[in-house]
Parts: sequence; structure tokens; C-alpha cells
Amino acid sequence: MAPLSIMTAGINILTKSFGLFSTASLARCTCAITAATPFSTTAGGPPKRPLTGYMRFVKEQRLQVITQNPDVKAVEVIKQIAEQWRVLTPEQKRLCLSYYTMPNQYKTIMERYQAQLTPAQSAAMVEEKRQKRAKRKAIRKKRELNTLGKPKRPRTGFNIFMAEHFEEAQGVTMQAKMKSLLEDWKNLYITQKQVYLQLAEDDKVRYKNEIKTWEEHMVDIGRQDLIRRKENTTRRTLTTKAGKKTAKSKVTKSKTAAKKTPAKKNTTATKGINKTVRTTKKA
Repeated sequence: MAPLSIMTAGINILTKSFGLFSTASLARCTCAITAATPFSTTAGGPPKRPLTGYMRFVKEQRLQVITQNPDVKAVEVIKQIAEQWRVLTPEQKRLCLSYYTMPNQYKTIMERYQAQLTPAQSAAMVEEKRQKRAKRKAIRKKRELNTLGKPKRPRTGFNIFMAEHFEEAQGVTMQAKMKSLLEDWKNLYITQKQVYLQLAEDDKVRYKNEIKTWEEHMVDIGRQDLIRRKENTTRRTLTTKAGKKTAKSKVTKSKTAAKKTPAKKNTTATKGINKTVRTTKKA
């Protein structure tokens, strides 16, 4: 980490180069650089990865923008900070990032932390990372599908009933309302439930038509990967059926061969009996 005098001089250069930082903001930056650790740890957990230079820049500038514009929405705050970052020159960005990014210290602390783990703890850590990656991948996939306009899945009769009566349901929390609606659904007469069940059937027809059109559009734009699961399922089903037919055919052939093969006679036992009969006759 660079000495404080060099870092302070660098901040002064930034101040003269562009007027995006206020005096208070620069003071906060100096404090953050000298006092803050590049990582934080949870109880018994691994050290957290430090923020990137840009994210630390956003964190430092956010308070300044909110103070100057208290009524601005969070989205607008981020837009203003992004605009401040955009107008910086590459040299100014590099200088700013050098004060905020501390990857080497994090790498050293992480290696030290991993060295003290048992094999079971290391395996659990790897599994946790895998689950987090899978979760992030699923979230990105869902966002992409929403962007491409994938139709929503059909609702059940209870889902339609719940959406219609959620506001008037008893309870304060969502869990309490859900529990109350579930009891109301169970107490409905068959004729009353049939109305919502019919709406659910209509929604299934809607989904079937929309998903067919959507999948055809995905094929047209070259996104067959989004409907590959359906193709794989069909292929897997055909493979399974073929495997079952082959196994059944083998069993049938085995039974047929067993029927055709004559049972071997116990010749030794037969010879013994014949010999005994002959001996008896002679006597």
C-alpha cells in the first residue's frame, strides 16, 4: 500500500484535475484509504472480496449526491455518479482506481484463510461457491427470458382465486394472508371452485398457444438453445423407450431359448436304478 503522503499528493492532483470531488468527499476518501481494510469477514466465514475501484467511487460519491439532491430517486443518483465517472479521462480513472483497488492484500488473506481449513471445510466452501454461481446463472437466465418476452406459465385455480381475493384476505403479513386464503379455498363448494378451475384450463390453452409462437420466434432468431430442454426431454424419452424395448426383447429371447433347450437327464442316477433292478431279478 502506498504511503499516506504519496496518496495525499495524488488526491491533490485529482482535485486540481477535475472538480467532481468536494472537500468533504476528499476527506472521506482519505479516511477510507488509510483506515478501511480492503476486505471484511463474516463470523467464521471467508474474507469478502473488496469492492472494485468503480464501486468504491460510487459508494463515496453517493452520499455527496444525496446530500446535494435529497429528493432524487436512487436510480437518478446512480445515473449522476455514472455520468461523473464517464467524463473522467483514462488517466484520471487509472489514478482514482489505484487508490481504491487492493487485490493483492485480499489474495494474501484469502490464501491464509484457505490454508487453515480442513478438507471438509474446503469441500463445503467449494460447494457453496458452486451454488452461488448456479443461482446467479439462474437469475441471469430468468432476466434474459423476460427480456425476450417468454410467456408466463399458466396459473392454477388456487392462484387465480388468491389473486382475486388477496387484498380482502385476513391477516397482516403475506404468510397470514396465504394461510387464510388456503382455508377459504378448501371451504369453497365444488361449483364455486369449478369457476376458477375452468379459468385455469383456459389459461393453459393461452400458454400453450403463446409458448408455441414464442418458440417458433426463438428458432427464427437463432436462439434454439432456449428450447433445447424440450428437445432433450423428447430425445431422452425416446432413448428410454428404445432401451426398455431392447431389454424386453432380450428377456423374451432368453425365455424362448430356455423352453427349446431340453432338460438333461440324470444318466448317473438312471444307471444306478437299472443296475439295482437287474440285481434284484437275478436274486
